[in-house]
Amino acid sequence: MFSRVLRHLFGAYAALPFLVILSSHHSCSARKNCAPSSCGNIHNISYPFRLNTDPKGCGNKNYELACENNVRPTLYLNMEKYYVQAINYSDFTIRLVNAAVQKDDCFSIPHHSFTKEVLRSADRHYYYWIKGPDSSVLIFLCCKNQMLNPPDYIMDTSSCKNGSGTAYNSSSSGSISSPSCVHMEGHSYVMVGEDIQDVPDLCRVDLIYSVPKNMRNKSYTDVHDILVYGFELSWFSFCCYYGTENRCNLDEATVKDNYCFYTGPYRIEWIICQINGSDCYYRMTTPSLLLSFLMLFLPTILALIVIYHVLLFPCGLPCFLAFLIYKWRRQHLSMYEDIEKFLQSHDNDLMPIRYTYSEIKKITNGFKDKLGEGGSGSVYKGKLRSGRFAVVKILDKLKDNGQDFMNEVATIGRIHNVNVVQLIGFTVEGSKRALIYEFMPNGSLEKYIFSREGSIPLSNEKMYEISLGIARGIEYLHQGCDMQILHFDIKPHNILLNDKFVPKISDFGLAKLYPANNNIVSLSAARGTIGYMAPELFYKNIGHVSDKTDVYSYGMLLMEMVGRRKNLNVSASHSSQIYFPSWVYDQVSEGKDIEVQEDAIEHEEKTKKKMIIVALWCIQLKPIDRPSMHKVVEMLKSDVESLRMPPKPFLTPHRTLEEDDEANHVKLSDPSNDCNDSLY
Repeated sequence: MFSRVLRHLFGAYAALPFLVILSSHHSCSARKNCAPSSCGNIHNISYPFRLNTDPKGCGNKNYELACENNVRPTLYLNMEKYYVQAINYSDFTIRLVNAAVQKDDCFSIPHHSFTKEVLRSADRHYYYWIKGPDSSVLIFLCCKNQMLNPPDYIMDTSSCKNGSGTAYNSSSSGSISSPSCVHMEGHSYVMVGEDIQDVPDLCRVDLIYSVPKNMRNKSYTDVHDILVYGFELSWFSFCCYYGTENRCNLDEATVKDNYCFYTGPYRIEWIICQINGSDCYYRMTTPSLLLSFLMLFLPTILALIVIYHVLLFPCGLPCFLAFLIYKWRRQHLSMYEDIEKFLQSHDNDLMPIRYTYSEIKKITNGFKDKLGEGGSGSVYKGKLRSGRFAVVKILDKLKDNGQDFMNEVATIGRIHNVNVVQLIGFTVEGSKRALIYEFMPNGSLEKYIFSREGSIPLSNEKMYEISLGIARGIEYLHQGCDMQILHFDIKPHNILLNDKFVPKISDFGLAKLYPANNNIVSLSAARGTIGYMAPELFYKNIGHVSDKTDVYSYGMLLMEMVGRRKNLNVSASHSSQIYFPSWVYDQVSEGKDIEVQEDAIEHEEKTKKKMIIVALWCIQLKPIDRPSMHKVVEMLKSDVESLRMPPKPFLTPHRTLEEDDEANHVKLSDPSNDCNDSLY
């Protein structure tokens, strides 16, 4: 009887792949009932693309286009407008041109950079890739001095002519008003290649743009023609035999080839998405239907056959279940054993108290007062036996084999500094993990910068005091210990304020420890939050990752503290104010008032200007041009008259509205020395 039931079950499982094929074929057929759309010269807009006026259910929402004035198909990437020039369904590419580029005006160039790195930070980066490996970049420069004999990879733009054929006028000083020098006098050039180290002295990088590989020995007219032609992006969204609208599911860490069926009009096409670094390519073949079916479902069928034979034995089912339970327990126990070994090996180094889970429940009164929820778990308010209030973070979202937990204990657990949040204790009992911090009644700095509802406005003087405290805290992490601690995630959300508004640096989940004399840091992946991440994390040829990476993040934070706004604000009243650091640099350079707060009194203006100058030094493109945190503290304490204005920061930011988009964590080196601050 039992055997007969199993045979029926196996028969049902064996039929499942065919049912999936039939259901997905029906799904594909349903999409084919949507008539192609048309806009301007693009007449066959069909799946996965759609117009925003198409009926619901037609096309994929992630590939939605607008039809501007009913004549120009338009796509927005990172809030930047692009006109669709062509869609090629045979090789899965879409050709776009930046809306700012005009055919008869070589003076017109894109307003913002566009590279592979910028695309990866875009709101639609899962759906588009820059096609092919053979691409380079154009770097638009504005140089103070004219180059008499520029190398072959640098092009002079002085030949740029407007629509009437007249060259752009030179200024009285002989400087050329040309594509890269819109807001300042200077000489404009275009450099081919990705090595920003080759940028000549006294030149500012205004724009970086992806182009085909073979661009040397070209004229600027050729460059502008390429901008007018546009660039191609690959798209991967097919009607797969999984019955859902899936793109090729690429896993860069473990998978080199990923397979996905696509039902073409006359045949079944086999798509192979191949990984090369972080780029995606594809090729097409047409295997037989039987071969395609076997490659997709044979592993599942074999697994079901094995399970079927195992279950035929009288003790097969209990043994099979016991095996699954054993594997599950071993997987989790290995993580718990790693954490226990880590804690035991540093038992004499760690200052926090180890609590039992039952003690944690008493401290939080049964987890009644929930303060919020973060990426790693829930946060509760509690009260210690001494009567002191505390914050308890329950780490209930397992990831990275407990690496975040060990990072936190390894770094913050051994630090006692007035500007670093104190880790009071922790809990490890099997899968139950928790961290106990000192309670910060005024919450994070974020709500005071961006004027959240219910927050008390802080004066410019108080903001200055907070900024100085943060700088001292980072300086201590970099230079105050036997081990150098790099935070990698300095941002308003991770700065907590106590009852006297003393700032405390928190959240060391991304931190790394290095010997104090290490000037270069090795990372296998970028880490941090978009908007505060230093350029060298994206552009390796700018310089090495080091303590200057935290300096850049601090500069972006300091700029937001002065402006009381996000550094990137697409809803700004004037286009020049969209990127606040660029706008405020021009204001200070020209001696204009910085009207970022209406109630600012006169004596606070110097403090505000000092914070801006320090921030501008911190966000310089090359790490070597940024000051150390020790120097930053000195600059903040000095008179504004003694500070020199830095060069204008080279790179404009990646335009993204993504928040808290943290990169993958990398395993942290274990600490070996105590780190105590006698000033605490």
